[in-house]
Amino acid sequence: MKEFAYERAMDVRDALIAADGGARYLGGGTNLVDLMKEGVEAPTRLVDVRQLPLAGVSEAPDGGLVIGATTTNSDLAAHPEVRRRYPALSQAVLAGASGQLRNMATVGGNLLQRTRCAYFAAQVCNKRVPGTGCPAIAGEHHNHAILGWTRSCVATHPSDMAVAMLAFDAVVRYETLDGPGEIPLAEFYPPVGDTPHRETALPPGALITAVALPSSAVSPRSRYRKVRERASYAFATVSIAAALDLDEGSVRIALGGVASRPWRARTAEAFLLDAPLTAEAFRAAADAELAAAEPLPGNGYKVRLAANLIETVLKELQP
Repeated sequence: MKEFAYERAMDVRDALIAADGGARYLGGGTNLVDLMKEGVEAPTRLVDVRQLPLAGVSEAPDGGLVIGATTTNSDLAAHPEVRRRYPALSQAVLAGASGQLRNMATVGGNLLQRTRCAYFAAQVCNKRVPGTGCPAIAGEHHNHAILGWTRSCVATHPSDMAVAMLAFDAVVRYETLDGPGEIPLAEFYPPVGDTPHRETALPPGALITAVALPSSAVSPRSRYRKVRERASYAFATVSIAAALDLDEGSVRIALGGVASRPWRARTAEAFLLDAPLTAEAFRAAADAELAAAEPLPGNGYKVRLAANLIETVLKELQP
């Protein structure tokens, strides 16, 4: 690990000033510090933001919730209003890591965690040095993307929390030295295209301050289900956050483990708007969503796995 400076910020503007240049914000450090040890990240300064007044879950004027960026994953998962209004979010966070990691990891940091592709950690790739290629395409890729990938990168996004937040139309709020801004989570992660190193739409130096969940997305009938290679502490092979509102006739579906970003299943949702909510319709909607899948030779099993997961969870959400 290379030498770096360390600074603890006590207010947001101090953090923004301190982070100008080659610095990185430090929350729980559960991803960043690992990458520093592996030589993937080499910031000149760490700006510790854990003491900023950004923790907690509060009511929004529209009846939704605002989640502070330094809220720990454990506190988010345990919050009674999150569990009551957005249960899939609580379930996703609890599926995401060990208890010790959830106690350290922050909401803002979770959204910014980088891919867990083994090639990214072990050798040069397009995410680390643009133009150097994607070794996973010709190498070991059984757990890589089947949707939205390009020849530039076939890695998947690791966050469970972000999948559930995407299903609930979350909005990311941030601060820069020029003032505040916000980005819908649906636009927060750019398509991989030929710039896989550009992983978020945040302006340079921006600090995430909160995530807002709108009242229009309140879904007490929601669920997060994760398929993984072992029962404890593993990243998703395929995951789903789904919500079913029979009164409103609405369906929300987001997938994890299938693309470089959390994947909103818009095709399946649209299919079900005009179809009876039956097992047959759920299967047809899943097949319609996965029709765009382009699996590599080693991960074609993910297509059927994702379709089965969509059908199974939607059936579970029926009364």
